Amino acid sequence: MNQERHPPLRLSWAIWGLGAALYLIGFYQRVAPGVMTAELMSEFALSAAALGNLSAFYFYSYVAMQVPTGVLADHWGPRRLLTLGAAVASVGTLVFAMAPDAAWAGFGRLLIGGSVAVAFVGMLKLAGHWLPTGQYALASGMALFCGIIGAVFAGVPLRILVDGYGWRPVMLVSAMLTCGIAVAIWLLVRDDPTERGYLSHVRPHETASHERPTGILAGIRQVLGYRNTWLLYLVPGGIVGSVLTFSGLWGVPFLTTHYGMEETQAAAVCSMLLVAWAVGGPVFGWLSDYLGHRKPLYVLGCAFQLVGWGVLLVVPGLPVWILILLLVLVGFFAGNMIIGFAFARESVPVPLAGTASGMVNMGVMMGPMVLQPAVGWMLDLSWRGVEAAGVRVYDLSAYRSGFFLMLAWLVLSLILILLTRETHCRQQA
Repeated sequence: MNQERHPPLRLSWAIWGLGAALYLIGFYQRVAPGVMTAELMSEFALSAAALGNLSAFYFYSYVAMQVPTGVLADHWGPRRLLTLGAAVASVGTLVFAMAPDAAWAGFGRLLIGGSVAVAFVGMLKLAGHWLPTGQYALASGMALFCGIIGAVFAGVPLRILVDGYGWRPVMLVSAMLTCGIAVAIWLLVRDDPTERGYLSHVRPHETASHERPTGILAGIRQVLGYRNTWLLYLVPGGIVGSVLTFSGLWGVPFLTTHYGMEETQAAAVCSMLLVAWAVGGPVFGWLSDYLGHRKPLYVLGCAFQLVGWGVLLVVPGLPVWILILLLVLVGFFAGNMIIGFAFARESVPVPLAGTASGMVNMGVMMGPMVLQPAVGWMLDLSWRGVEAAGVRVYDLSAYRSGFFLMLAWLVLSLILILLTRETHCRQQA
């Protein structure tokens, strides 16, 4: 009888996979503007600062949703939360695709960011109920892999589709696909295997032990009382902000303007940066566990990224193969940010571990939220009045001014990570 056994792994991973599909779409939408910069700037008559702000609307709502998402997941359950998230993301994509002006396009991005923000927590909650304990970490690692697949599709494939059909029809199809995922989640996903007649992987006493007596704000105040957590909140913004500001928005126009690449080739290079990031995350996570240290690898990764981005910024006209190699290595070492989640969880008492992870995730998204429009603002300040087909063209000194903000945050990240206390991969008292 089903009631006497756990669900088949094939079914469990399929249930989890529908949640992962929304996470994939979230990553796709996160970096999609990076290959449509010329179209968006021309369509809505945007300056660099305005385009950066339009792209960052995604992150404004994404960051704002990090605190309530955990509560909603516990109260509504992942099925309803993920269904609503996918449905709203579909509406947001439709609004963006049909936007008559920049204000409506920004509203669409705002809806997309806030809705897909529920994917990660909902996906992990499904993993906790449907998958054996020994496969929970695998599910967490696979989540980033699925996300990067979405980001890669927003590179060369999206560029080819935009060239062939235009950005609005492509976004309309994206809205329809997202709507289909919302329907599939509602029809097929269940919060717990018991709803399908199987045994759950969550035991009743474990559920009770995770209930917190304090409210959300009280939990955040407690977490920020530990030095490591507020340091680890600020550190990843420089890492992820640099990666997503380059690959998700300004990398393609920079590479086409100053390295003579075709837009498709430039999008492929940016995708390589993201793939290297996806590979680096599990490697740094495994190395950290294997060596029994968090801080040294985090410091090493930040230092290498600072040097790598510095060379890319200071040395003009690098040979293309060196440029690509540097971007791949920078992306790989950016995978060090994955250490921050375990580092933060170990730095606080067990009842606050979930809140600490949520705070780190919020800090991760603060980077691109701030840097994308800030780099655009610096580009506009340095613009010399050159245009091509109605789109502003920025010289190398303008990009240097903008990308200098990435370096500045990375310097801060390196300093702050040096101030953290090592946990030696053990839960601290």
